[in-house]
Amino acid sequence: MHAAVITVQAMVSGVNLALPQLSASTLHPSATQTVWIVDLYVLVFAALLIPAGALGDRWGRKPVLIAGLAVFALGCLGCALAPNVSVLLACRAVSGLGAALVMPATLALSLAVTPPPKRGQAVGAWSGATGLGGMLGNVVVGGTLQLFSWPVFFALFVPVAVVLAVLAARYAPATERHAARLDPIGTGLLVATLTALLFGLVEGRDMGWASVPVLTGFAVAVIAGAVFVAHALRTDAPLVDPRLFRLRAVRTGTLGVAAAFLGMFSLFYLNAQYLQYAKGFSALATGLAILPQGLCMKFVSPRAAQLAGRWGARRVVTLGMALIVAGLLLLSLSSAHTPYWVYVIDLLVMASGMGLATPPLSSGIVGALPKSRSGVGSALNSTARELGSAIGVAVVGTVLTAGFTARLAAPVAPYAHSASDAMSAAEHLGAVQHAAAVTAFTDAMAIAYRVVAVIVAVAAAAVLFGRRSSSSDSGAHPASADTPRSDREST
Repeated sequence: MHAAVITVQAMVSGVNLALPQLSASTLHPSATQTVWIVDLYVLVFAALLIPAGALGDRWGRKPVLIAGLAVFALGCLGCALAPNVSVLLACRAVSGLGAALVMPATLALSLAVTPPPKRGQAVGAWSGATGLGGMLGNVVVGGTLQLFSWPVFFALFVPVAVVLAVLAARYAPATERHAARLDPIGTGLLVATLTALLFGLVEGRDMGWASVPVLTGFAVAVIAGAVFVAHALRTDAPLVDPRLFRLRAVRTGTLGVAAAFLGMFSLFYLNAQYLQYAKGFSALATGLAILPQGLCMKFVSPRAAQLAGRWGARRVVTLGMALIVAGLLLLSLSSAHTPYWVYVIDLLVMASGMGLATPPLSSGIVGALPKSRSGVGSALNSTARELGSAIGVAVVGTVLTAGFTARLAAPVAPYAHSASDAMSAAEHLGAVQHAAAVTAFTDAMAIAYRVVAVIVAVAAAAVLFGRRSSSSDSGAHPASADTPRSDREST
């Protein structure tokens, strides 16, 4: 089960390393399309996590896991064989669907084979596998791209997923099936809301922020979101019950997790391009260069609970969010001449903040709900993480592209279809133009980091202000007025 988690998470982090090679390939994606290449997988992953969990309850976790791995493999194969960007994007969405089916099923199956006294350890091991997937993704994908072209990167996941599906069919335990009710209307509305929002954010630079398509995208996001909330309040089995957000721990926890991963995935998106374009690192060196961040998070995260017990969760979250913002601001100072050891310190500051902030926030979400709804809390946490990631990539990609193209010198500006095109053209025009293009990139990257830092800081302030008075929630039973009527009647 953990191997399946590692596989789908490795795809999340690994694709960022492939962007420079993809941009220079015969597919020739634009700067905007590279954002979609990253974001479509995460978007579908995020939007379908909760309904995928319900499918596992209804049809059995084992068949859903096998189906998810098969769909994931099919999507990866399509990506490897994609003749154009449109097919690549469609197959990225298919892979995201497979990943959404895999994640909840793996956790449920892990718990099914674990004795009750050790289930806390099982959850910790499962969570650790998600982080390990990110680290291994950077290293394995970096090594693959060092030796082969980008289609091999996607093809690499196909046999892995197939083998895991065969092993799951043979060894994964069968689980009970429950009459879980699905919410296809809510799922469709959530997908529409997120897709329209990301369309506006990603396409705004190319189409114009005041253009009809972009304004329509934002309007559709608002309307679909409002209808989603109204539908959720009326139906007996909503995809996400808005009444859960009356609990401050749920409200602030989901916002905090989303903000933290917004910052983290902004870094992932920028890091691979910065190290390859500005520092001249190879794909493998880039994957290895960010490894200290993952190791730091693995070291700090298990200690966050101990510190929260000693100092209080609010203080630990405050310190963690402050370090995330500080890390983003420090990273904004990076240039082509920044020594790697300085860059590593910036990464460690960011990683320490993530390791301190996210465990108490996640625990707060799950702990605020009754045990009968712990699965809902876990799903909300995972969804917030993926949503923050998707929005972070959209925001930072848009700001980076706008800033980079605006700063390119006249001889290079006609080649601004993508960062790869601009860098290649500048290199052919001579050392002076190449240095100017690198400076344009790092200056735009600095603005992108600072914009994200402001967003995370504002969200962190809202989280900390909300947690200040959260003690008023702690005395109430979770299944009180904040729990939907149908759930209270069943407990």
